[in-house]
Amino acid sequence: MVERSQHLDRVFRALGDPTRRAMLRRLAAQEHTVGELAEPFKMSLAAASKHVKTLEHAGLVRRTVRGRTHFCQLNPRPLAEADDWLRSYERLWTKRLEALEALLRHPEKE
Repeated sequence: MVERSQHLDRVFRALGDPTRRAMLRRLAAQEHTVGELAEPFKMSLAAASKHVKTLEHAGLVRRTVRGRTHFCQLNPRPLAEADDWLRSYERLWTKRLEALEALLRHPEKE
């Protein structure tokens, strides 16, 4: 349980940055080099590589090296795990909101 919690911490930390979220959106469409990921942000290759390392550490990206070029691919599994965690809270709040709605529609039942 602790390991899963630490893993989710890394995923949410990685997703907390808008640049990394944009990189993941691009990777959802296709594989990109680190340079291609850096291009829309006008950032250095070193800065982009740091973002990619954070995404790799969270398990969200797989990097392969072909020659001197680093290619990145999205690994969607950690996103699914984060979605599962969020859905448990969605179910909780849906039940609470449904109970509130029922109470507001029929206050005499209380």
